[in-house]
Amino acid sequence: MLAARAPMGWNSWNTFANNISEKLIFEMADAMVDMGYLAAGYEYLVIDDCWSLRDRDENGMLVPDPEKFPHGMKAVSDYVHKKGLKFGMYSCAGQRTCAGYPSSYDHEYQDAATFASWGVDFLKYDFCYFPQSGDPKMRYLTMAMALKASGREILFSACNWGTDESWQWMREVGAHMYRSTGDIFDNFASFSQIAKSQFKNFSMSSPACFNDMDMLTVGMYGKGNVGLGDACTYDDYVTQFALWTFFSAPLMIGGDIRKMDEKCSALMLNKNLLRIDQDEEARPPHMIKDDRGSYMFIKHLSDGEFALGMFNLSEQRIDMELMFADCGVPVASGFGFELTDAVTGENLGKRRDDLFVSLEKHQSKVLLARLCRV
Repeated sequence: MLAARAPMGWNSWNTFANNISEKLIFEMADAMVDMGYLAAGYEYLVIDDCWSLRDRDENGMLVPDPEKFPHGMKAVSDYVHKKGLKFGMYSCAGQRTCAGYPSSYDHEYQDAATFASWGVDFLKYDFCYFPQSGDPKMRYLTMAMALKASGREILFSACNWGTDESWQWMREVGAHMYRSTGDIFDNFASFSQIAKSQFKNFSMSSPACFNDMDMLTVGMYGKGNVGLGDACTYDDYVTQFALWTFFSAPLMIGGDIRKMDEKCSALMLNKNLLRIDQDEEARPPHMIKDDRGSYMFIKHLSDGEFALGMFNLSEQRIDMELMFADCGVPVASGFGFELTDAVTGENLGKRRDDLFVSLEKHQSKVLLARLCRV
């Protein structure tokens, strides 16, 4: 089954925008393998917008820009596949892509066949320049059907930014993941607002169709295409990554992994956090507390495990008490939790009744937990 778990990979847009090339993609494929990202589950390498010429050819076909991709897109796909990765590309449901290149409106079946012939495994499908007279739901359904008719298994990543309440219908039209938010920028306000906007949509994500909160900005530190406002700190990135994993969101890296610092690389390769995101049940978190910018969650995992999350999305230090009774484990039960810090791997031992945590602004704490008698 495609997208049995939240898809993981790398996308070119956040850092490079239109500055993409065959050489860059080859180097990124090498880095994804050599630096352990593929082994950790990041299997899709996706070229975003700006890969084609400004116009179709005389047969109405999309044409890769020969200056950027001199050997054609099939050669790029072949290189990516030889590295053990899966190859992704970009188009749009409107008349033009967001950067003004030819798009797939009224060309769905033609373009899907083209992508299949190039060996594409993943299609990100945007929503710019969409006609006022168009029907978004029908156009996403049309591309889903075109991909099915292409003869190749292609993951359908729908990106209409949550317009038309798309979380209510993207699963039924065949999307494997769907954007439910506007674009992310590399600052705390952007990613925290995106996360908070999805609290009401926790249940709209499950195996085969995941709620996509946009590409990660972890490790960018203000560099690249989506740097805007105050750049994130490492603590911000820990909180961003933890939120995405807690919500079982697709993990599409947006930074330049060739230049990623060791701390941010280790964060995105953290086995405990990835286990939370990639849990086979993909259950949404249950919100325990929402108070003045502090949020607490419990998330059921498979094999009798749980994840506990405490997030300080405020601008001040907060002392937080997680009462186990609010997790369904009252004092009279005789049970508590055996806890492990998901980020550091430290075993915190057995606790009963409650847990106190002090978090500075923007900090988070994620714990793996098992029920135990105490």
